[in-house]
Amino acid sequence: MNIQHIINLVRETKEIITNRELAAQVKEKGVADYVTQVDIAVQNFMRRSLYTLAPDIQFLGEETGLQQMSADCYWILDPVDGTTNLMHNYQHSVVSLALCRQKEIVLGIVYDPFHDELFSAVKGEGSFLNGQSIHVSATPKLSETIIGIGTAKRELAKENFTRFLKVYENSQDVRRLGSAALELAYTACGRQGGHFEIYLNPWDYAAGMLLVQEAGGKMTDWNGNVLDPAQGCQVIATNGLVHEELLKLL
Repeated sequence: MNIQHIINLVRETKEIITNRELAAQVKEKGVADYVTQVDIAVQNFMRRSLYTLAPDIQFLGEETGLQQMSADCYWILDPVDGTTNLMHNYQHSVVSLALCRQKEIVLGIVYDPFHDELFSAVKGEGSFLNGQSIHVSATPKLSETIIGIGTAKRELAKENFTRFLKVYENSQDVRRLGSAALELAYTACGRQGGHFEIYLNPWDYAAGMLLVQEAGGKMTDWNGNVLDPAQGCQVIATNGLVHEELLKLL
């Protein structure tokens, strides 16, 4: 499968994502959890297009929900990671697409249409930003880098913000973009030393995980275990050099 064909397909979502009329059509799925007509339109477009391209590959998307996949090979799509950002025209929302084969992510794409940045990786071939090779930060100390944080699980806010304070006190600074996939892409290209979140679904992190790994970084759960891309879990991604230091704070 030609990755450039997939990249071109993902780039075609730009007109949908930047459509403010669609973004204004919002439904609430849960507490601080929303879906817009952009999410639905992008997922429908990608699902149809991917099926035409490869009808034998199954599909897992955020708007269909977490489910057990029966095939050895399937797509994992987040049509809009950063929906709340999109609703407010905050312009930090991305499409995240991964291909899982035999429980391993072999292709990952994170596309930011607002800044025309497309991050891509194929297993064993490195990570790229708009076709140029990228690598994680070479910073060896947590105190010398910024760390991305995620506020998933609103009911754990007090526990989370206590943890954020510890990381803030031991790092150069913290950031929250409101899109885990974009945080992982920024970790892969060295803009920040890492990112962590108490819970992410597969569509939030699958593509970003491969980007980080292929860029020379490390991504695990909070116990240091390898992630299962079929499951939601705790996530920590770093340049590898500050991984253990950050884990101790979590």
